[in-house]
Amino acid sequence: MSLEQSINEAIKVAMKAKDKERLNALRAIKNAIIMAKTEKAGTELDEKMEIALLQKLQKQRKESASIYHEQGRAELAAEEEQQLAVIEEFLPQPLSQQELESIIAKVMEEVGAQSPADMGKVMGKANAVIAGRADGKTIADTVKAMLLKK
Repeated sequence: MSLEQSINEAIKVAMKAKDKERLNALRAIKNAIIMAKTEKAGTELDEKMEIALLQKLQKQRKESASIYHEQGRAELAAEEEQQLAVIEEFLPQPLSQQELESIIAKVMEEVGAQSPADMGKVMGKANAVIAGRADGKTIADTVKAMLLKK
């Protein structure tokens, strides 16, 4: 089942349950999917594109909530955090640090990485393998630390 189908089903459930906050978050996701499809001239989104879209929405909500907290706007921050929780339901389970290090170690072995100069090679392959189960900054920090240990 595609992300769009999953969202449509969740919208129906939220409407029946009269859960306005969840419904708003789901509609925001659906709107983002529709916008992404129209930008790509009506093509269907593949799984990687769906994950990237959800990660973008996740990042936006985190940043917005952080800004609202800094400004003392707790009610708006809470709304962003509720939407964030709904978005995260549709993302793949994030990798633990140990799982991430294991995957990166395999990638480093495959590309023959020996020094921090090989970070680009490792990052390219690691991002393809990990695909949405960890954010780019976490991957980069882990790769950098592991390459410095060598």
